Amino acid sequence: MKNIAEVLEGVKTVGIGGHIRPDGDCVGSCMALYLYIRKYFPDIDVNVYLDHPKPIFGHIESIDEIKTEVEEERSFDLFITCDVSARDRLALADNLFEHAKKTVCIDHHVSNSGFADVNHIRGEVSSCCEVLYGILDPDKVDLAVATAVYTGMIHDTGVFQYSSTSPETMRIAGELMKTGIPFSRIIDESFYQKTYIQNQVMGRVLAESILLQNGTCIIGYLRKKDMDFYGVTGSDLDGIVSQLRLTRGVEVAIFIYELETQSFKVSLRSNGRVDVSKVAVFFGGGGHTRAAGCDLQGSMYDVINNITAEIEKQLTEEENA
Repeated sequence: MKNIAEVLEGVKTVGIGGHIRPDGDCVGSCMALYLYIRKYFPDIDVNVYLDHPKPIFGHIESIDEIKTEVEEERSFDLFITCDVSARDRLALADNLFEHAKKTVCIDHHVSNSGFADVNHIRGEVSSCCEVLYGILDPDKVDLAVATAVYTGMIHDTGVFQYSSTSPETMRIAGELMKTGIPFSRIIDESFYQKTYIQNQVMGRVLAESILLQNGTCIIGYLRKKDMDFYGVTGSDLDGIVSQLRLTRGVEVAIFIYELETQSFKVSLRSNGRVDVSKVAVFFGGGGHTRAAGCDLQGSMYDVINNITAEIEKQLTEEENA
């Protein structure tokens, strides 16, 4: 696509959906597209479906209009996914996607093989929000849309520090700033600001983390009973794996937390030598070269052993190359 208007021509109803446990890029891209269509295509009935977004995204206009329940029988003229790397990652709106007359996938995950009728996937781009911005009319990106796009971009670039950040990324950020977005506040409130309990949990994970593979791999973990003790959920654990990655000498950071007995969520971050998207895909997940994730079953030790074995393979191959 050159412009989102191409797929909106003649459409009367549009549904928008993102992936499970939506992060900043997912929420930002879905809401930016929703706000853009609602303002510039007023004849289209548009709805956005997501799992409950975190309170840190409350600065995005109309965030309370997100639908967290699905009308089972509804059939949209067009359903658009944003930041969804694979069909089985689509959250509560999977049934709506299945019954839509036409589907579109907008994404930036290198692991995305394309599962919609129209696939606009740019794996070299920093975020889905940046991909989306490229198919919007820049003159129509107002304050509300810009706020949502900027939110997603800072989340998936680590506030423009990840290697996926390009000169084009920074150019777009500058264009968004021209709309008057409160960029400093967005960064603080949606990316860095933590509650007292979140800081306690991060401190515990860091204190109990372990180094493996001659110090090239660091692992932090949190069991369900500990999460219950602190009263936190997975949505409260953002930033932990990124902090682990900053440990000197580390090539790969792994953060594991227990969803339920024998079921774990795994987040992976790399400093460059290891392609963690390959590790995640091997276990049924997905992501990017330096940031990826997956879900695994078994004991904590099984999860650690299986993940680190795949990482060790890549490091060994590099050493022997």
